[in-house]
Formats: sequence, C-alpha cells, structure tokens
Amino acid sequence: MSETADIRTELSRLLKGNVLLIGIGNTLRGDDSAGPALIGLLEGKVKAGLLDAGEVPESYFGRILDAQPDTIAVIDAADFGGAPGDLALLEADDIAGRSVSTHQLPLSLFFRLIKRCSRAEVFALGIQPERITFGEPMSPAVASSVNALAELLQDLLGK
Repeated sequence: MSETADIRTELSRLLKGNVLLIGIGNTLRGDDSAGPALIGLLEGKVKAGLLDAGEVPESYFGRILDAQPDTIAVIDAADFGGAPGDLALLEADDIAGRSVSTHQLPLSLFFRLIKRCSRAEVFALGIQPERITFGEPMSPAVASSVNALAELLQDLLGK
C-alpha cells in the first residue's frame, strides 16, 4: 500500500457523518475482487454502512439513496498507473476516461448520478490491480493492500 500516512490523513478528513462504503468488483476476476473482499473484512467491525455491489453498482442505486449517506466511498480495482496494490483517492473527474475495473456503467457517470440525487460527498478509493484474469486468485500485493486498508478503516470507523 503506497503512502499510507497520506491516505490515512485524507480518509480521516473525508469520512464524515453517515458513511457508506461500497465495494465494487467481480469476485471471479483476481484483483477485481478487492472491493467486495474489503467489504467482507469489515462486516461487523465498523460504524458505517457496507454494501457489496458486485459489478453493477447502479442496481443498488435506490438502496444507496435510502441509506441517506453523508459520505460514500467506493472501493474498486482501478488502473491509475501505479504499482500493484497501490492506493489512490479518486474524484469523479479523476476517473473519467480511465480504465476502472470491469463494470457496465462508467463510475464517473455513477458518481454524477449519486451526487445529483443525494447530498453525499462521493469519492473512490482505487486499488491498482496486478491482474484481473477470470479464475485467478487475488494477487499478493492487492491482498496485502486490502488487509491494510481494512485495518485502517477499522481504526477510523471502528465500533
């Protein structure tokens, strides 16, 4: 995980009010499973809403709005040019035109829809994948980052 202190500082600043963490990804495609894996690790360990949205976060749009979050953090494998397992905080403008995982709806559009229909602050926490090959396990670098991020989020949002 890169620049953990910077990520901690930024997450501490961003994660305010009623927080909803959304994991996005396909659990059958190696590092693309980072988002859902993180949500699984956090179950029952944080004071935040948790949602494993799989590959189709737009299918959970109503549920997301019903949660009335102040802050939404979308956790996803994202190719931002880093080393495998690196983390990056990404705004909607940062992800426009980037290769972000394997989803039907571009996350930049999903962000705009959420922002238009709610009062929530929305950002993505991207984890640089090494491989998103079907049938492959999560790479060690990404698994290590997911575990470290789970610990960090437990510290920031703990019970």
